[in-house]
Amino acid sequence: MTARPVKLLLEHGFAGEIYPVNPKYDTLYGLPCYPDLQALPGPVDCVLSFAAPSRSLEVVEQAARAGAAAVIILASGFAETGADGKILQDALRDRARELGVRLLGPNCLGLINRSRGLFATFSPAAQRAQPSSSCVAYVGQSGALGGSLLDMSNDIGLGFAAWAATGNQADLDLVEIASVMIEDPAVRVLLMYAEGLTDGHRFVSLARQARTLNTKIVLLRSGQSDAGRRAASSHTGAMVGDDAALVATARRYGVIVVDDLAELLWTGASLAAGSTPTGRNVAIVTTSGGAGILMSDQLDAHGLAVAPLASATKSAVRKAIPPFGSADNPVDVTAQILSSATSGEDMRTVLTELARDPSVDSIVMALTMVTGDQAADLARLLVEIRPELDVPLWVMWLTGHALTRDARAICREAGLPVFTGPGALARVMALCVDTELRSDQPPTPIDPVAREMLMSGPTGSVGWSALAHIGVATPRSIVCRTPEETTEAAERLGGRVVMKVESGGIAHKTDIGGVVVGVDAAEAAETYRQLIERAETVGVLVEGILVQEMIPAGIELIVGAMSSGDGFPPTITVGIGGVAAELYRDVEMSTAPVNVAEAQLMLRRLKGWPLLDGYRGSAHADVTAAAEAVAAISTMICSVPDTAIEFEVNPLIVGPAGAGAVAVDVLVGRSGRSDLPPAHALGGEIVG
Repeated sequence: MTARPVKLLLEHGFAGEIYPVNPKYDTLYGLPCYPDLQALPGPVDCVLSFAAPSRSLEVVEQAARAGAAAVIILASGFAETGADGKILQDALRDRARELGVRLLGPNCLGLINRSRGLFATFSPAAQRAQPSSSCVAYVGQSGALGGSLLDMSNDIGLGFAAWAATGNQADLDLVEIASVMIEDPAVRVLLMYAEGLTDGHRFVSLARQARTLNTKIVLLRSGQSDAGRRAASSHTGAMVGDDAALVATARRYGVIVVDDLAELLWTGASLAAGSTPTGRNVAIVTTSGGAGILMSDQLDAHGLAVAPLASATKSAVRKAIPPFGSADNPVDVTAQILSSATSGEDMRTVLTELARDPSVDSIVMALTMVTGDQAADLARLLVEIRPELDVPLWVMWLTGHALTRDARAICREAGLPVFTGPGALARVMALCVDTELRSDQPPTPIDPVAREMLMSGPTGSVGWSALAHIGVATPRSIVCRTPEETTEAAERLGGRVVMKVESGGIAHKTDIGGVVVGVDAAEAAETYRQLIERAETVGVLVEGILVQEMIPAGIELIVGAMSSGDGFPPTITVGIGGVAAELYRDVEMSTAPVNVAEAQLMLRRLKGWPLLDGYRGSAHADVTAAAEAVAAISTMICSVPDTAIEFEVNPLIVGPAGAGAVAVDVLVGRSGRSDLPPAHALGGEIVG
């Protein structure tokens, strides 16, 4: 294994000098072998080290004396092994910095730069014959996954222009490597696998750099399963997870976020093939009605649509297909079209006519049992015609590989991905749609009053005071500390009220039965006693009982604003709210701030939007007032970009058009990270 990089460098034509270093050998692959770095005949640029951890410091020091600018530590046995290993790794990093030597690793799989023939890795996947270099590069933290992706990419004919696995990242990390990779004019797509991106400033800088260079980043991040456990006490924190800021930032700058390794690879291959639709309308061409139906279902499930074809398009298509075919979308050309003497010209006509239709943004070729020579002929036609089409062409082949081996090889050589199922294809298509990016905004002016309120700690009224400051309507409220006070308060607030446990020790009062709605003044004193008893039963220290005026029923929304305090922009989330918010998880998220128009667009994207838009004859809700509240909260959270804080209103009750929107419950707290105090540390759900 330690000799593998030497063999790979020779095989791939590395133009520089290669110096094997191993005291056990005189030669290696025909090259003279040296006992140590001090014995080298000349200076070197980079050192690949398999040396044991105990010798790593010595290797770095010798590398510096040999003139090396970088050392790739391929050996394991460092921070991944525990405290002692971390001490060794830190010492290695510190010494390298003193010497001006950059480190990749340790515990890494190395890197590849195809343009230079540099295969500085021992991955077995690099031993396979590599496909022609594409415009795609990859960088990730995991060596094993990086090796797997390198091997998988070979199967679909995607040759990486550059590839790196950063391992423990003692010095160089994947963001710095990524920043260098996208500066290469040959790289148009960058795939990233991240096990943790904690420096928001650097990620934002990378995303901006990629957008400036017109390079697409596709990001797979892991560790999401912990999000629920680390999420903040708010409903929105639990729903969007503790990487919400990363996901929202990615969306703002056009970074594509995927969910698994196959998606990462296929999305990269599709983008490399030029498959970047400008819209969501799709024409399906199929040799089987069933395949067309399955594809249609999956397009709908992933937010895409079957394009409505123009009459002229259908007329032209009808002339080119068998009489028992269908010119409606999905276009069923039947397998018979491939058996005619004019099959090539007929298929060309179908595809070109669909591509010309102004409603078509993509074409899917959904094939079933088209096999053997017939499949190979069709593959050649698809490869030939693809550059002539004005829209992306996607191919799905629902057959075994053995019967379409030649056809798939033809597509593979041409860089045309061939999908094996409608679900995976629809998902990747949706990811590749070229959506409009939000432009960079100047820094939002910090509201010093809002900042002071949010940073003030457990003052008891921070949430409600902040809402009043930014102009969001709230119910009239009175905190009571005796049964008699609640009776008087209920009478003052209209005779029928809402009563809630007042405590900084619980984030969600409904979880302990700490909220009672529709209490008459005559029942207020007894309800007070019941609420106190419920709280004391579960060990909650009660500061009083909050009595609020009843707000007329309306559509309930949840509005959550979070600042992660780690360089990522704050986020704003809006969704269908109430006690079932986490059950439905119908939310839209964006980086903050958003203006009123952007907030309205977020509302329209909710599955529950019809509730706001007069569903089945009901009154239209005051969407403008709701959007104004969302926008105001989003601007407020931008006043604490350097602090981990969340602010949630649940519910925001939206009345009929013209009636406004009222925040009836608010939570303020520390957001998402387990090393921070819980939500109630900044007052929880407290009012003045």
